[in-house]
Amino acid sequence: MLHAVIMAGGSGTRFWPASRKHKPKQLLNLAGSRTMIQSTLDRLGDLVPPQRQHVITNRVLVDEIRKQLPDLPPENVVGEPCKRDTAPCVGLAAALVSHDDEDATMLVMPSDHVIADPAAFRDAVQAGQRLIDEDPDRIVTFGIRPTYPAESFGYIHRGEPIAAVGGKAFYVKRFREKPSRATAEDYLSTGEFYWNSGIFMWRASLIRDALARHQPDMHGHLQTIADAIGRPDYADVLEREFTAIDGTSIDYAVMERHPNVVVIEAPFPWDDLGSWQSLSRLHEPDDHGNTVVANHIGIDTGGTIVHGDPDHTIVTIDVEDLVIVQTKDATLVAHKNAEERVREAVAELQKRGSDSLL
Repeated sequence: MLHAVIMAGGSGTRFWPASRKHKPKQLLNLAGSRTMIQSTLDRLGDLVPPQRQHVITNRVLVDEIRKQLPDLPPENVVGEPCKRDTAPCVGLAAALVSHDDEDATMLVMPSDHVIADPAAFRDAVQAGQRLIDEDPDRIVTFGIRPTYPAESFGYIHRGEPIAAVGGKAFYVKRFREKPSRATAEDYLSTGEFYWNSGIFMWRASLIRDALARHQPDMHGHLQTIADAIGRPDYADVLEREFTAIDGTSIDYAVMERHPNVVVIEAPFPWDDLGSWQSLSRLHEPDDHGNTVVANHIGIDTGGTIVHGDPDHTIVTIDVEDLVIVQTKDATLVAHKNAEERVREAVAELQKRGSDSLL
């Protein structure tokens, strides 16, 4: 059966001050009336019932996620004892899913993507399921056709097509790390590269075997956790063994090493909502290029992103290309070209011990 696994452990520091330690961006409604994680599960529709939906997250977020996703069984929201990157996250999920369903297929998704056509997304997932049913040794990923030479995404180099799904799926030649601008332009010009969406499908048993082969030490800790599922000491074993893992990404641990990986060209619009500038792609700018999700008065203001509480008026005069974010206890004002440095502000707050603002 198909199980959905949502990775929801990110801290979302680039969305400070709206995103905080106990309510990062996946728990905010940045792209609509529903929060990011709610929208992630909404787009599954009837494809995967709640009892086969699983969330792996930061331990401090478990209670809030359970509140936001009341239809999920509480035990399906699992808190990692510590941050160990995506490979241990996936391995833990595979162990939990396999405990109840030895033949499980896993759909693994980040919790903070925007996908505007849920029906097309479900069609793509079903195509992935067919590919795995044809060959259980396959790993399926979803590639986004690039629209500009992005330096902030990993890339997938496609190979020969798989005719069985209408030429929209391809064997993967190689995964590529985040490129330089010149390399990204080369990728774009060939038409053979996709952005790596970070959405994967595989048999749970396959990913566990792959981790055993390529990451034996990690697998050993995960297997000890798996053996303890249902026992009274499970929580203690999870704490001890997961903390002992030397974490790495699932891309490096498995995807770049597995010989049978297929990419489906995503038929749905996609955005990873990586920074405040992403709002300009989700909300149509005004005649002056301003993206406003706030009560805003702009006088001679252009190219600016404004986000704030609706009961708080933000006035800008004679400014351009800023990011302005207002919350009840903090305000960010930054040049758009410097918004990556928001992480520096978060680090400074940590240094000062300003825990209430983190």
